[in-house]
Amino acid sequence: MPEASVSSETPAGAAHVGSPLLDIQDLKTYFHTDDGTVKAVDGVSFQAWPGETVGIVGESGCGKSVTALSIMRLLPMPPGKIEGGSILFDGEDLVTASPARMRQIRGGKIGMIFQEPMTSLNPVFTVGNQIEEAVRLHLHLRGKEARDHAIDMLAKVGIPSPEARVDEYPHQMSGGMRQRVMIAMALSCHPKLLIADEPTTALDVTIQAQILELIRSLQSELGMAVQMITHDLGVIAETAHRVVVMYASKVVEMADVKELFGRPRHPYTRGLFRSIPAITGGHDRLQTIEGTVPNPLEFPSGCKFHPRCTFATDHCTKHEPELLDLGEGHLSACWLTDPSGPMYDPEKVS
Repeated sequence: MPEASVSSETPAGAAHVGSPLLDIQDLKTYFHTDDGTVKAVDGVSFQAWPGETVGIVGESGCGKSVTALSIMRLLPMPPGKIEGGSILFDGEDLVTASPARMRQIRGGKIGMIFQEPMTSLNPVFTVGNQIEEAVRLHLHLRGKEARDHAIDMLAKVGIPSPEARVDEYPHQMSGGMRQRVMIAMALSCHPKLLIADEPTTALDVTIQAQILELIRSLQSELGMAVQMITHDLGVIAETAHRVVVMYASKVVEMADVKELFGRPRHPYTRGLFRSIPAITGGHDRLQTIEGTVPNPLEFPSGCKFHPRCTFATDHCTKHEPELLDLGEGHLSACWLTDPSGPMYDPEKVS
C-alpha cells in the first residue's frame, strides 16, 4: 500500500446513474510552433458524473492543465488547436460550440480555480467587483443584489468580515484568502462542474486542508462534479473518487481511488507512489523515477515511458500499448498488463 493511503474518510464512489456530466473522448490538443508540433494532449478519454470527483495526476508537462483549458476553450489559438475528439458537457459538444456559447458556459455552468490566484485575479479591481462581474453576466443580478451575492459567496468560502473584504483588492489579502476568493468566483453562479487546477499550490498544510474541506463541503451542498488536477497524491487520496494518471500527453492508468492506491498496475504509477516520503519512520532514501520527462517535440517511439521504465524491453520501444480495461474499470496502458500481449507478466506490476 502506498504511503499516501486512502483514509476511511475518503468519499465513497459516486453512483454512475444515467449519462456522465462530462464525457471526453479521444481529445487531441496540439500546439503548432516554429520548432514543430507539440502534441500536448493526444487521445485522452475520461468521464465525470454529477457529484463525483475525478483526480488527474502526473508530472509537470503531462497534459493535465492543457486538458482543463481545452474543456474551457481557453487555449491561445494559434498556436493551440483542438485537432480531434469530443468534449461532451451535459450532452453538448464544447469543441464545436461557438465563442458566444462558450462565454455562457464558462463561469455559469463550468467554474475553474486557476493555479495561481495572484496572477488570475485582476489587481486593479476589488474582489467584489470581480465576483459581481460573473453574477451580472450569468445570473443577471444588478446593483445591490449583485453586491449582496458577492458578500454571501465570500462568507460561504469562510472569509471573515465579508462585508468589509468585498471592497479589498487582491494584494491586500493573504495567499489563502486569495485562493478562497478564486473559489468564490468559480462557484458564484452554482456551476455543474468545477475544475480545480492545483488549488492548494504554495499554501501551507493548514490552509491546504481548509481549502480541500471547503471544496468537498460545497460539492456536497451543490451536487457538482469536480475535476481535481494536482501532482499531490495526498490530495488525491483525500478527495477523489476516481483517478486518471497522465504521462507525456496520454492517460496511462485509470481506476477507482481505492483500487489505484491498493494495487497500482502501470510502472509509472508505481514509480509515483514509491517517491512519496514515508511518515512511519525509517531512513530509507526516496526512490525516484530515473530520467526526465521527454521533450514533447521529440516523444520516443513505442511506449513513451520506456526510456525510464525498469521493465522495458525491445517490444516496448517499437509498439505503443493501448489503454485496456483490466476488470472493474481499472485501465492500464502497459504491455506487462495486456493479457493478449507478448509481454504479459502481471507479477511484475502487482
